[in-house]
Amino acid sequence: MQTITQQKREDQKISKIVDRVLTQVFGEEATHLIYRYLESNYAVKRNEIADKIDLFAKGLEDFLRTGAYVVERKILDDIYSSYGLLRRLEIERAKENDFASQVKLLMRKA
Repeated sequence: MQTITQQKREDQKISKIVDRVLTQVFGEEATHLIYRYLESNYAVKRNEIADKIDLFAKGLEDFLRTGAYVVERKILDDIYSSYGLLRRLEIERAKENDFASQVKLLMRKA
C-alpha cells in the first residue's frame, strides 16, 4: 500500500514524463495549447494528469484524433523506461491494452 507521499511522487513522475514527451513531440507552444484544451474541455490541469489519466487520454484523443495513439505509445515507452523493463513485461502479460489502464496499472505496481 502506498503512502500519500509516495503516491504524490508517482503522480509527479507521470506528469513530468507526459510533459516531456508532449514538449519533445510538439514543442512548447503547441504543448501549452494542448494543456489549455484539456483544462477548458476536460478540467484536467497539467499537475492532475496522473489523477485524471482517463480524462487526459480522452481529451488527448479528441484533440489529436488518430495521432494520439503515437503520442500515448511514446509516453508509455518513457514510463516503462523509468520503471524498468520488468514492469513492461508485467503490463503486457496483464493484457491491459488501453493507455489509461496501463498507466494506472503501472502506478499501482510502483
